[in-house]
Amino acid sequence: MNKDSKIYIAGHRGLVGSALFRKFKQEGYSNLIVQTRQKLDLENRDAVFQFFAKIKPEYVLMAAAKVGGIAANIAAPTEFLLDNLKIQNNILEACLKFKIKKTLFLGSSCVYPRECQQPMHESYFMHGPLEPTNESYAIAKIAGIRLAQSMHRQYGLKVICPMPCNLYGQGDYFDFERSHVISALVRRFAEAKQKKSKSITLWGTGNARREFLHVDDCADACLFLMLNFDSPDIINVGSGIDFSILELAKKIAHIVDYSGRIVWDKSKPDGMPRKLLDVSKLNALGWKHTVPLDKGLKDVLNDFYQWQNSNKGEEI
Repeated sequence: MNKDSKIYIAGHRGLVGSALFRKFKQEGYSNLIVQTRQKLDLENRDAVFQFFAKIKPEYVLMAAAKVGGIAANIAAPTEFLLDNLKIQNNILEACLKFKIKKTLFLGSSCVYPRECQQPMHESYFMHGPLEPTNESYAIAKIAGIRLAQSMHRQYGLKVICPMPCNLYGQGDYFDFERSHVISALVRRFAEAKQKKSKSITLWGTGNARREFLHVDDCADACLFLMLNFDSPDIINVGSGIDFSILELAKKIAHIVDYSGRIVWDKSKPDGMPRKLLDVSKLNALGWKHTVPLDKGLKDVLNDFYQWQNSNKGEEI
């Protein structure tokens, strides 16, 4: 992959896609190809094939997906499955037809079983039932992994499949329908502080444990893997450190300077009890994360204040 290679980033406005664009541009890659959803419907197979035929990319980074938190996944399982299947199938088929030199298919740690042994090694993939609250999204990702691997075995498609843990950082959403756990909690605590609320109610028990990786670290890992890893086998991408949601909430409360009471609504689901990736495979290749969680949380809080200021006077 040369600095002037044609690199198509699918989903460049999303959390990971925007980080990939920043990272590759920062590293001197000068021929990055992007297209907005308004101009290219990735669920339309003909449109995707016409785009590939016209642009002729050499490398493809697949970061486009329908994403959301627990509430969104529970509310629209059909859309999370169908929409993601369409996007994945269309892009992977196009990568095969137009002989893309190397493709990155971005997976997710949710592909691992709900009751998975911790930390979750790549070999535990497909060894048990999934977490019900995001099963549709996970099934779509599993189908994408298996399709990519099948294309490699049958037709020689050169593809890699990184599996990141929970991601956060610049480019995430703060509207609750699409936000991930950190951006949602930062907004909740910041608004509680502004409103001088005496308490804040959060979903679940607070006992579920999650691993978090700054999206800039994820983008750095993806570039590293594009340059140094050629196997279609899945590879975990994470920090190797997890926290309970209670610990995370307390960290965010401290950063926001919110002193009210945290109330846990135990009638709401926790999701998977624990999600900690075994990142020894990636670490052995020579990559480790660099952004500490406390620094990352402060950055997200600053991003929230900017988002809030830009939406003043609007219904948010």
